[in-house]
Amino acid sequence: MGTAYDVDAKLQELSAQDWSSAGDVKYHLGTSNVKIYPDLGSVTLTLEANPSHLETVGPVALGRVRAKQYYLGDAPETKKRVMPVILHGDASFAGQGVVYEAMQLAKVEDFDVGGTIHVIVNNQVGFTTDPKSSRSTLYCSDLGKAFNIPILHCNGDDPVAVVRAFEMAAEYRQEWGDDVIIDVVCYRRFGHNESDNPEFTQPLLYNDIKSHRRTEEIMAAKLIEDGHASPAELEQIKSKVWDVFEKDYQNAGSYKPSPATEWVATKWEGVRSPNQLAQSKPTGLDLELLRKIGDKLCEVPEGFKLHSALKRILKAKKDRIVAGEGMDWGTAEALAFGSLLLEGNHVRITGQDVQRGTFSHRHCIVHDQATADKHNFLNSLQLGPQETFVAQNSILSEYAVLGYELGYSYENPNALVIWEAQFGDFANTAQVMFDQFISAGEHKWMQQSALTMLLPHGYDGQGAEHSSCRLERFLQMSDDDEDDVPDYAEAGSGKQIQKANWQVMNLTTPANYFHAIRQQLHREFRKPLVIAAPKALLRHKDCTSSFEDMGPDSEFQRVIPERDPEIANNPDQVEKLIFCTGKIYYELLAERRRLGLTNVAIVTVEMIAPFPFDKVRDEMQKYSKVDRGDGVHPGSITWCQEEPKNMGAWAYVRPRMVCVARESLDLDLVVRYVGRRASAAVATGVGKIHTLEQEAVVSDALTGTVSWQERSRASSLLGHQT
Repeated sequence: MGTAYDVDAKLQELSAQDWSSAGDVKYHLGTSNVKIYPDLGSVTLTLEANPSHLETVGPVALGRVRAKQYYLGDAPETKKRVMPVILHGDASFAGQGVVYEAMQLAKVEDFDVGGTIHVIVNNQVGFTTDPKSSRSTLYCSDLGKAFNIPILHCNGDDPVAVVRAFEMAAEYRQEWGDDVIIDVVCYRRFGHNESDNPEFTQPLLYNDIKSHRRTEEIMAAKLIEDGHASPAELEQIKSKVWDVFEKDYQNAGSYKPSPATEWVATKWEGVRSPNQLAQSKPTGLDLELLRKIGDKLCEVPEGFKLHSALKRILKAKKDRIVAGEGMDWGTAEALAFGSLLLEGNHVRITGQDVQRGTFSHRHCIVHDQATADKHNFLNSLQLGPQETFVAQNSILSEYAVLGYELGYSYENPNALVIWEAQFGDFANTAQVMFDQFISAGEHKWMQQSALTMLLPHGYDGQGAEHSSCRLERFLQMSDDDEDDVPDYAEAGSGKQIQKANWQVMNLTTPANYFHAIRQQLHREFRKPLVIAAPKALLRHKDCTSSFEDMGPDSEFQRVIPERDPEIANNPDQVEKLIFCTGKIYYELLAERRRLGLTNVAIVTVEMIAPFPFDKVRDEMQKYSKVDRGDGVHPGSITWCQEEPKNMGAWAYVRPRMVCVARESLDLDLVVRYVGRRASAAVATGVGKIHTLEQEAVVSDALTGTVSWQERSRASSLLGHQT
């Protein structure tokens, strides 16, 4: 690729700075370089950074290819200008399911890249496993038969055949826009990674390989036999090659490598690294522009036969737009999307049901009931120049589709790329992408991304597979230190987010969601964003926002303080302080209203990670009359959640709340926990049990107390206290 990696410089950087990329082994790094060929001109070669989780990088590379094609004009001809080539091992191609998922995207609208060249380096062994144990098919490439694509088998000892296979594959792909598989049958002379002793497990095979002539010798003998070259000519060629190697080896000692950013596959001009000062732009919008966008969200073409239920939905939306209040979640999202498009930012959202929305809340694309023609509201704003909005339902896959969208997001910092899970629980089938790429990609490879992931989350009695996006997993992967309170001015300025590896949110208002997704592109840095998206709140009567909440003087709120003015303005009357996040807030609110309580303040933590130390400190200071406990047992500062105790945000927020109290208030705090008891399953599937649990959580948070002489929890349905 023509780039170099300076390990010594990386070590110096790690010692000198408080934030840096950790680096990675050289064979995991990505890069990009321009090569000049006499007969082709310039060709940009991009190598995607990748982990050792085999085949995971495939869909990431395809997503970047599709993005490149889009920005080149998104026409059929542009697909010929960008060609994906994916290298596979024989065992991984046959064994890893993500290969099938990625290949299944080949002909899907808005995922089609015009064909991929799949090159299988067929070493006839998977680490130490023989082919008969690593697959059930005759050939490692037989997966291609499911897609009816050409498979070219060639002998790795015949370089001419290999070159012909590559040329044929490239020509076929360019002509027919289809995938091609090249199965290069070869071997590793010295076993796995060319340093592992293969004789332990393949003694007979490697006895044959020891006596097998090298490819160079076989090719030389063939050229001499056919009269294409003499031994002297071949020796001269070898000598020239060795001279080049020797010269480069001697020059390596004085070589001055390019900056580390050479290893970033795509350069993002103007995007700041975590060590550079970055600015943010306001996310609030002019009220008149909000109304204009809102009006367009309610219009369909003349003669378009809309479903009767959608007519009622659009009528209600229009009424809210006119009133400037009562905006629900879907409307706030569409307003944010529309505003970003008008600012020149491409917006793309994919997932299994994103056009309608799993919970029938989005309807960004509607269908004519007579012709099945589609209308895309956000591509029909007619309010001036705008970028394109893509909303595409995907195949029933999380692993490959999430990786694809990550690759798409890598190409351009000025695009909002969103992947939405059907239910947040299903994101666990894409865990490798979260672990290896999204949470750690910037730290390992200096690769920033603003990929936004919407993971529907909330306990509604739907059972263990439809309740939780597993917030605890994303919080565990967050890299802010629980004992390191950042400078409070820094936390408020956004520098804390800039240094973090990603953001994790569980939001409670449509307006805060509006600001959260707009700020993804309104900062001079990019961070992945995980949102525990709502289900019940999509149509909750109290979960609405006004245009004023999205107007010029509004912004994203990391923490939303007590919202009842009577309680917020009389902090000395407050005896209980409850911190929570997400949907449980509205259940606490409803019960507090029913009981007529004015001595309980409820604060929602909207951005859980990186933790809003400064805002939590402010709330603890404000309600100074709340019992802090005795340093051994909790008082009345409570964390309330609907998830089990070993899940949700509790394990993450608890030490950070303790740290805030210790470092800022000189207080040895024991936080009171109110939530479900620890559980192996995420949630019960029995409706009555769910209701009993939910009622117990809400009741104990608002009115419960713990008598340490009698019991450590108010109910067997709840978790134990410290």
